[in-house]
Amino acid sequence: MADASRSLRVAVAEDSGVLREGLVQLLTDRGHVVTAAVGDGDLLVRAVADDPPDVAIVDVRMPPTHTDEGLRAALAIRRHDPDVGLLVFSQYVETRYASELLTGGATGVGYLLKERVGHVREFLDALGRVAEGGTALDPEVVTRLFRASRRSEPIDALTPREREVLALMAEGRSNAAIASGLTISPRAVEKHVAGIFTKLDLPPSPDDHRRVLAVLAYLAP
Repeated sequence: MADASRSLRVAVAEDSGVLREGLVQLLTDRGHVVTAAVGDGDLLVRAVADDPPDVAIVDVRMPPTHTDEGLRAALAIRRHDPDVGLLVFSQYVETRYASELLTGGATGVGYLLKERVGHVREFLDALGRVAEGGTALDPEVVTRLFRASRRSEPIDALTPREREVLALMAEGRSNAAIASGLTISPRAVEKHVAGIFTKLDLPPSPDDHRRVLAVLAYLAP
């Protein structure tokens, strides 16, 4: 679970002035520091280079073409400063963009639908997880990416329950949240997670890192 009390440094890139100001107000009200609030991808890249935040919130579609400027800015930030978390949001599920963002074993990545931003608690929790190096993927994004993925043998070896657990891990759920969502015990979740790590051949390492690697294997294009 992300530390909800931790004050984060956050950069915001959103071309809608109303939504941008709303995000700034929400973040500052919760004790976070907004390092930049800009309306296009180029400005975001420069702002992050000048004053790196813990995490950047980025709209996929921004000026001038409103196609993938935000994603390209996010990828540029990841290349130059991989320690900056990236929470990308979009009006629609765009699997190509999400796959590009996840390519290369990136950590500290989130992809939410814009409607999720309206759920303040979920949004702030996702922001915290991304800032801490975890993942926060919208359930619909997970579903679409998995359908579009090439199924590898290790993934095929997972049981149906292990796949359910891994799908919830991809959303960024903690073991306790997975247990609650599937109506099983926390101990059962731990056993399923251990089985996932073994079948995906993920050697012992910090647990959060292995969770991200497992998610990337699950969603690999």
